[in-house]
Amino acid sequence: MNRLSAILLTTALALAALQARAQNLTIEITQGRDDPTVIAVSPFAWKGAGTPPEDIAAVVDSDLSRSGQFNPVPRTDMLGWPAQESEVFYKDWRAIGSEYLLIGRVSQAGDLRVEYELLDVVRQTKVYSGVESGPAADARMIAHRVADAVYEKITGIRGAFATKLVYVSATRGTGGKDNYRLTIADSDGARPAILLDSREPILAPTWAPDGKQIAYVSFESSRPAIYRQELATGRREQLTNFKGLNSSPAWSPDGRSLAMVLSKDGSPDVYIMDLVSRQLTRITDHYAIDTEPAWMPDGRSLLFTSDRGGRPQIYRYDLGSGNVQRVTFEGNYNARARVAQDGRNVVMVHQQNGRFHIALLDLVSKRNYVLTSTELDESPSIAPNGSMVLYATKYADRGILAAVSVDGGAKFRLPSREGDVREPAWSPFLTR
Repeated sequence: MNRLSAILLTTALALAALQARAQNLTIEITQGRDDPTVIAVSPFAWKGAGTPPEDIAAVVDSDLSRSGQFNPVPRTDMLGWPAQESEVFYKDWRAIGSEYLLIGRVSQAGDLRVEYELLDVVRQTKVYSGVESGPAADARMIAHRVADAVYEKITGIRGAFATKLVYVSATRGTGGKDNYRLTIADSDGARPAILLDSREPILAPTWAPDGKQIAYVSFESSRPAIYRQELATGRREQLTNFKGLNSSPAWSPDGRSLAMVLSKDGSPDVYIMDLVSRQLTRITDHYAIDTEPAWMPDGRSLLFTSDRGGRPQIYRYDLGSGNVQRVTFEGNYNARARVAQDGRNVVMVHQQNGRFHIALLDLVSKRNYVLTSTELDESPSIAPNGSMVLYATKYADRGILAAVSVDGGAKFRLPSREGDVREPAWSPFLTR
């Protein structure tokens, strides 16, 4: 692999396949932890006309299972389906090995209202009770918020189920040309919606820190250009159209600037654009290829990929001093860094034994951990709570999305029913 195809978000990757229709991604859990917490999620009682718009308990059950931290009890193993604490007989739940029990009630009088209680089966006490409400059309998101609360109460880590994903998909269209679609979906792949439909490649979607905008690269003008798009209105704005490469947009933590890669002045280098004035500041100026910027959470420095040492490695640029330091040393290929919100963990594409895997680098201990055992893994994106890494890979000769926990203990796939999927990006925490 030459250095351009090794580092850049290249046209070759763009033209390789992605997916097409806005279809649900299906979840296939492939690995869980050895000691997950056993929890029973009893079907929530329904009080309303007709049937409930969503099986809230089933969505919560699926979220918790997907995290790898929990082993939900199958409904067929439950000895009853209580909806109130007064209906709970703790001995029945201890008998089937459940450590926690979640019960709840769903009603609808205009908005959907979900009341729920989390019970500690071993101590026979209530751990938490909560209420979530919203439009019936947002029933799945309401369920994700319930799962977030349960996850946080038991693990002490903020849940990230009520978040979103964006990804690019492509499928072969008429005349042998691919159709590309930029799609947004819930964190479990459900409720997909198309943001952009194009006959030209779309690359590198990235979220604004407020979760209300995304930026991406589109080839619709016959060459790569960077756009930003408002999610609520769909309004799009072209930010760059320089000759050569326009790629790898990355929002600053304050949302005021966008780092990007441009080759308008020669070799690809990292620039920062002020989104109000549109003023560009050149950050790197090197004959090598500098690409794939990623902001550190404090906004004071950037990580980027460069082959200035002969092979693709990750470097850090300090915005205050202008100093550049190499960050990765293990292996002869490390690229596409993405930083967790704690500023400590960095996920990246790492080559090992000729194969491309997703790895995690602890910036404090300097230790490198390979998280995946598949090959051709690319485009890692870390959940806003730092617990899971979403990435693109190959499975059964198709491009799919997959996820792995940061300790490597839990893994699942999100294949599409048709077409190929690439370029995932996990949203920040979303405000209601």
